[in-house]
Amino acid sequence: MMIMQSQESLEMLVMVSRLLSSKLDISELLTTIMRLASRVVGAERASLYLLDDKAQELYFDVALGLPEDVQQMRFKLGEGVAGTCAKEGHSTIINDVANDARHSKKADAKSGYTTRSLLTCPMIIKGHVIGVVQAINKIDGDFSETDKNNFEAFASQAAIAIENSRLFSSVKEEKRKMEIVFKRVREGAILTDVDGEIIILNDSAKTYLEYDKYKFTNVKAAFPDFSIKPGIDAAMATEEVAFSFELYREKPKRFYLSGTAIKLFGEDKDGNAKVEGRLWILSDVTAQRLEERMARNFLSLISHKFKTPLACINGYAQILKEEAQSKNLPEMIKKSSETIFGQGQKLNALVEGLLDYVTIDSMEPAALDRISFDATQFLEEVAADVRERSGADAKLTVKVAAPPAPVPLKADRKLLAAAVKALVDNAIRFNTGENRLVILSAQLSENNVFISVGDNGPGIPGEELENVFQRFYQVEDSFTGQVAGWGLGLALVKKVAELHGGRAFAKSQLQKGSAFTLVLPK
Repeated sequence: MMIMQSQESLEMLVMVSRLLSSKLDISELLTTIMRLASRVVGAERASLYLLDDKAQELYFDVALGLPEDVQQMRFKLGEGVAGTCAKEGHSTIINDVANDARHSKKADAKSGYTTRSLLTCPMIIKGHVIGVVQAINKIDGDFSETDKNNFEAFASQAAIAIENSRLFSSVKEEKRKMEIVFKRVREGAILTDVDGEIIILNDSAKTYLEYDKYKFTNVKAAFPDFSIKPGIDAAMATEEVAFSFELYREKPKRFYLSGTAIKLFGEDKDGNAKVEGRLWILSDVTAQRLEERMARNFLSLISHKFKTPLACINGYAQILKEEAQSKNLPEMIKKSSETIFGQGQKLNALVEGLLDYVTIDSMEPAALDRISFDATQFLEEVAADVRERSGADAKLTVKVAAPPAPVPLKADRKLLAAAVKALVDNAIRFNTGENRLVILSAQLSENNVFISVGDNGPGIPGEELENVFQRFYQVEDSFTGQVAGWGLGLALVKKVAELHGGRAFAKSQLQKGSAFTLVLPK
């Protein structure tokens, strides 16, 4: 008889396990647990309490057949049989409830139901009680140890099912939020795994990349009509957390996208960070790129148009100046000819600077004339040239901070010289101090060479450090005592760095000075 009973109990638990594992919706699962709990041990009814961790109270999440005011009741940990079970984490059998002081009669008083016997089990996950399940009034006889063992097995399965359901609901909710964000983001967004397999992409990305036409499943196949700089393989192989790239499509009309691939990190079993995927953000920059192209063409046009008449003006201005000095002409003529010549030279320098920037701005990396040289020796030559140009300026000191070993670099020497000279010119022109100091330095760090130009000038406000590299941007004259110029020197520096696959940045302290650095691949 005992063998048959044990077999029936085992079959019941197997059936219960299958039912519980098939339910992922939390409401449906809890209702199922309630309906099965009484059947497992042959009880009249069952109760299910969940633990509110924040309030440290038990509450009815599902209360089948109980009045509404009973369903809203809560029990503190340690209160009543259920509260004691949750607090201590142990199962209890009470076959004579009327004579047990632990039983709280609040629920019976409100429901009108008489509780005679109770079998109460905690639901535990990873040592943490998440709730209590209770069988009420054994139909045939008293609750036994066998009932307790079966009910504990049931409570364990119920706890696992509830935890799985909560995890499923959490993942489902997070996915829903992510999909909402993806849909509302104006930029194209693609989420991939570490190998580039696409998990989700939003409507903007589908539109930009004609997803309905190509039905690609991996980001490597997502850009068939675009030229990419740098390529997708570079984005997949980079060690940087965020990697920027540009996409361009010629037909049916010019279309430019600015892309960023951002690594997404998780943790392995040892708690170490590992890359689990990437978020690819695509921004439509067509209007901006076309505007830049028009501006570049316009600047190139006007600078070339100015060059010929300027050469003529400066040539005659020099003749007038020399004639006025040699023939002892009136002072007014001397002063006027010198002013015309001086201002012509300034205007010529502005046009030359504009032409230099336009030429470099339209260059591609493939056009660079890369040669190998020692960066420190290169800076020594730049410093010597600056000293020669500044003449006997006793208030200016130009130094080179030389490291103990050579700093090998492969780059376009002429372009790099133009960039460093632009930084040195800025350091000198914007420094109104008594004793001006400019320090040039080169440093090798892993696979990058850092070339810096520091000064002891007035410094730059922190909010301006990113802006100063923009074209035609200058810090307001009320702060620096602005001097004439296009505001293209730092834009040229940034472009030279980017052409080499590097970057430029600035650091500064007010009243102490600034340092501008080019980071170039070795």
